[in-house]
Amino acid sequence: MRDRHGHEANHLTMNNLVASTKATGGIGAVGVFVPQYPGAKNELAKEGKMAFDFGAFWFKGQQIRTGQANVKAYNRLLAELIHHGRAKPSQIISHRLRLAEGPDAYKHFDARDDGWTKVVLA
Repeated sequence: MRDRHGHEANHLTMNNLVASTKATGGIGAVGVFVPQYPGAKNELAKEGKMAFDFGAFWFKGQQIRTGQANVKAYNRLLAELIHHGRAKPSQIISHRLRLAEGPDAYKHFDARDDGWTKVVLA
């Protein structure tokens, strides 16, 4: 999520989830949250932290579940769906580039430039 100035603001996402989830409800946090991000714009984010309204979260008695996707559990099923044309992951690919273009592509992706969502290098 971005703030009103267009800057990335992960804390707004988490705090809005708390605000919009019913009391005793559960929140599933997916995405990428890293322990450290030295290139972040604010000091908390550089340390992998955010301004989280723990008081509101605690008062509402909510739960948060996190974790990375269990990719190995789905590999075979997804491969079969793709093979039979029932899943088309190519729909999310934004760029197909040569391997030599990888460093430049990563700069765009890391900067979250518009349109750089999924890059395939060949």
